[in-house]
Amino acid sequence: MPSISRGWLFVTLGLCVCLASCSKEPAPPAEPTEGDYEVNIDETVYGKMPDGRDVHLYTMTNSAGMRVTLTDYGATTVSVEVPDKDGNVADVTLGYDTLEGWLGNTSYFGATVGRYANRIAKGTFELGGKTYTLATNDGENHLHGGEKGFDKRMWDAEMVETDDGAGVKFTRTSPDGEEGYPGTLQVTVLYSLSGTNAFKAEFTATTDAPTVVNLAHHTYWNLRGPKNGDVLGHELMLSADAYTPVDAGLIPTGELKAVEGTPMDFRKAKPIGQDIAKVEGGYDHNFVLNGYEPGTVRLAARVAEPTTGRVMEIHTDQPGIQFYSGNFLDGSITGKDGVKYEKHFGFCLETQHYPDSPNQPDFPPVVLKPGETYKHVMIHTFSAK
Repeated sequence: MPSISRGWLFVTLGLCVCLASCSKEPAPPAEPTEGDYEVNIDETVYGKMPDGRDVHLYTMTNSAGMRVTLTDYGATTVSVEVPDKDGNVADVTLGYDTLEGWLGNTSYFGATVGRYANRIAKGTFELGGKTYTLATNDGENHLHGGEKGFDKRMWDAEMVETDDGAGVKFTRTSPDGEEGYPGTLQVTVLYSLSGTNAFKAEFTATTDAPTVVNLAHHTYWNLRGPKNGDVLGHELMLSADAYTPVDAGLIPTGELKAVEGTPMDFRKAKPIGQDIAKVEGGYDHNFVLNGYEPGTVRLAARVAEPTTGRVMEIHTDQPGIQFYSGNFLDGSITGKDGVKYEKHFGFCLETQHYPDSPNQPDFPPVVLKPGETYKHVMIHTFSAK
């Protein structure tokens, strides 16, 4: 078990509290021994919502030099700071410096997206003999939960200890009919950091009526740091022998197509930019991950950035991963440190179920029923060499 140094939380009245399990006086951290490590969490007030509610930042820091900052607005990942091969620490995510930026976030930087991540064709699906109509917020299609998805909601937050570190457990209730979805959904997302540079997301959900669920983590990555340009030189490996071709609206056609002999073949690592010109519009496709069995976590992707030596591996229990190469970034967004995010300044790797699964009976099912629990695990592990 790791030793966890419990950080103080400073609230507006000047009171100090610590993790829920603390007494009035914080327990001193255990002296590190061989194999021990520390993970600290601190909470601060980030700002206020328009209705006056406080928005908080939760910063997790480990003794290996990694730091992750989260906020309860949207259960959003604000930053992920990791060392390079020379020990220099940099934020490797896209986003904003201020709460006001996050409140206007239209690109889903760092977001927890739902109730259904990715696209649903024409914003409709049938369930139990009834047709449900959702917002069409991406052309004629529904995207990432609608006009006000989970990324634009306040979540309840609690700092917790985990077996290998510490984390923040975010919870919210999505009421029946929210954004057109049936059933009241109880949702939990646990984001945690280990002492060995593993940033983990664990999603769970239960419902009181049949519904569809597909939750995802939507951080944009740039392992050089976004101020240093695009991601086309990053070397990507995807553990996927097939992908789901799409139509002009990025809706899957229903086919599973082999990647062999196509620009979609990332089974052996290659630069993101190597074949991107051969893909109309750039990459924004679901890849069919090898070895899918519900509940089985396995390697999905590996990204290496040659100049910094940073490496990110992603493990998941999900059937697919959406690879998006930042095609719609166009310099109109000013992000952290005043950087204008140009095309391909970041990429996303979103583990999830396939797009439009509610309308695709041959895809892995996404219907959640009362008495069942939706589960999704995604682990980002960072190293440098």
